[in-house]
Amino acid sequence: MVLPVGVRQNVRILLVGERSVGKTSIVLSLVTEEFTEDVPAKAEEITIPGDVTPEKVPTFIVDYSAVEQTHEMLTTEIQRAHVVCVVYAVNDEESLEKVSTYWLPLLRDVPLTQHYRPVVLVGNKMDLVDFTSADSLSTIMDEFPEVQMCVECSARTLKNISEMFYCAQKVVLHPVPPLYNVDQQELTDACQKALVRIFKVCDTDNDGLLNDVELNNFQTYCFDVPLQPNVLDEVKAIVRRNISDGVVNNALTLRGFLFLHCLYIQRGRNETTWRILRKFGYMNNLEMSKDFLRPFILVPAGCTTEISYKGQQFLTTLFERFDKDRDGALSPAEVDDLFSTCPAPLWGPDVHRTVSTNSKGWITLQGFMSQWVLTTLLDLPKALEYFAYLGYPMTDTKGQLSAIQVTREKRLDLAKRQTTRSVYQCHVIGPRGSGKSMLCRCFIGDNLEDIQLSELKGNPQCTVNAVQVYGQEKYLVLRDIDVRHVLEPLQPSEVQCDVACLVYDISSPKSFEYVARIYL
Repeated sequence: MVLPVGVRQNVRILLVGERSVGKTSIVLSLVTEEFTEDVPAKAEEITIPGDVTPEKVPTFIVDYSAVEQTHEMLTTEIQRAHVVCVVYAVNDEESLEKVSTYWLPLLRDVPLTQHYRPVVLVGNKMDLVDFTSADSLSTIMDEFPEVQMCVECSARTLKNISEMFYCAQKVVLHPVPPLYNVDQQELTDACQKALVRIFKVCDTDNDGLLNDVELNNFQTYCFDVPLQPNVLDEVKAIVRRNISDGVVNNALTLRGFLFLHCLYIQRGRNETTWRILRKFGYMNNLEMSKDFLRPFILVPAGCTTEISYKGQQFLTTLFERFDKDRDGALSPAEVDDLFSTCPAPLWGPDVHRTVSTNSKGWITLQGFMSQWVLTTLLDLPKALEYFAYLGYPMTDTKGQLSAIQVTREKRLDLAKRQTTRSVYQCHVIGPRGSGKSMLCRCFIGDNLEDIQLSELKGNPQCTVNAVQVYGQEKYLVLRDIDVRHVLEPLQPSEVQCDVACLVYDISSPKSFEYVARIYL
C-alpha cells in the first residue's frame, strides 16, 4: 500500500510508568485479547502489521522495565519513540503523582530527535474503581502541553485497550499542535495558510465561494466519495448557526471553510483535516512535500520537455479565470491573485522583455503560454512545482506529470526527417552591435522606438513567441548569444540548439566576416 504524501511510514509506541501499574499487561492484553495473571517483567517488542491497524501503518510497541533496563537504555528508547504512553494505575494515587513529578519532566530532559514528542497518559485498572481521574489530568495537561490525549483502560477486562493504542497512533499520524493553538483556540498560522491555498485552488470559478459542485469535487478528491445533498445541507446549517458570514448565496465562504476545520479539530476529528492537507501535498510540518511538488520524470539525453495538450488546456482556463476584466491581459493585481497560492509569481516585472505583452506591459494569453513553454523547456522542476501550487487538475491520477510531454530524441527526428515537437530553440549569434538583441525583442512584437537601450546593454535577450508553420502553432525560443570577443570560440552550450540565426551588420564587412567564420 502506498501511503499518502507526508504520512509517517511506521509508528513506534513506548510504554513507561511506575512498577506494577500494568504496562506489560496492557501490551499482552492487546496481543492475546485475554488477560493473564502470569506476567513477565517485560514484554518483547511487538510488531503489528499495517493491514490490521486502523491507519494502515505498521506499528511497533515497546515495553519498559526498570528491573531489566538501565536508565541509559530507557533514554535510547525514548529517543527512538514517536509517542510515549505514560501509564499509571487509577487506583494508585502515588503512580498518578509520579506522572507529573517524575515521568513528564524526564521526557522533557531527553533531547528530541524529531520536531516534537507527543505523550498519551494512560490510566490502567479502571475496573477496580467507580470514579475517573479526569479531573486530576486537566492540571497536568495545562502544565505539559506535550500531553495530547488521556485514556482510561483495563488490561483485565480489555476495556479501551485497542482504543488506547489507536489514540497513540493518532497523535503521531494526525498531530494537533501543527494545526491548532489550544490556548488561543484557533488554527495556527501555518494551518490557516495551507487551508486558504486549498480553498483558492478548489474555487474554480474564482468567486471567493465554494458552491455545491466545487464542494463535491473537493470531497470526492479528498475522500473518494461525493457528499450526499442532505449532508451538504447539514454542514451549511452548522456553519450558519455559528458564524454570520460563513455561507453566502448558499455557498461556503473562506471563513466558513476555516471554521469547519476548527470545529473538526475541537471535536477530535483532526484526522479529517490531515487527510485533506496530505491530499494537497502537505507534510507534518505543513510544508509541501518535495515529492508532491517535483515528482520524478525521466528525460533521456537528446529529449526535451513541452506542455501537453492537457497542460495547455489547464493554463488557458487558468488565464481566463483570473482575467476578470476580460481585456485579454493580466494586470499586476490579477497576476498577484493568480499566483496567491504560490511562494512568488512565475515571472518578474521585466516579463515584457521575454514574451508578448500589451501596451501597458501586461502579459497577454499568448505571452502567458509562451512563458510557461519557456519554463517547461529550461526549468522543468520549477514548472512541475508551479503546476502543483496552482492545483493542476485534482482529478488526474498522474498529478502534474500529465501536463508534461517528453519529446522523442532529436537524433531519431533527424534520422526520420520528421518531428512531433512544438518547441524549438534558436540561438541568435553575431558580433556585438549587429542588432541581435533588437531582433530578439522585435520577435515578441516590440517596436524599435519603444525599446530602451538600457534594457539591452549587458543583458543578453531570451524571447519566446508562437509562430505558424504549415498551419500549425509552434513555439520558437530566441536566445541572444553574447559574444565576448570575436576571436573567442563559442562554448558547446552556445551552439547546442535546433537552429542558429547568424546576424551581421550589412554596413560592416568585419561583421559578415565573423558570422562567415562561425558558419564554417
